[in-house]
Amino acid sequence: MGAAFEVHRELGGGLLEEIYQEALELELAIRSIPFQAREQLKVFYKGTELKKRYIPDLFGHGKIAAELKALSALTESHEAQLVNYLRLSKSPVGYLINFGPVHQVQWKRFILSEFIPPKQ
Repeated sequence: MGAAFEVHRELGGGLLEEIYQEALELELAIRSIPFQAREQLKVFYKGTELKKRYIPDLFGHGKIAAELKALSALTESHEAQLVNYLRLSKSPVGYLINFGPVHQVQWKRFILSEFIPPKQ
């Protein structure tokens, strides 16, 4: 989240989502945080792979999903989108990050406990 705060501090709110995507990718690289951008998630129905893919904005450290928005406010449908990404990728943690508000980043963290590996 520190990288997202830095991007918003530098650019402010209200720009296009694609601008924040590119800037956040640069900031993550500057901080040497490993990430994959727009990696496609396969979807299966009764064991058959579907042609349609979901494409989350970012995965940090290979397991933390981040969905970026640049809107006046987040809605339940945005939250559902991130939760779907978490379920499909079997990732335990995700962040919904909204760069739209002018004065500060709006964000929510989601944890799906069923994908947290058991302690040994």
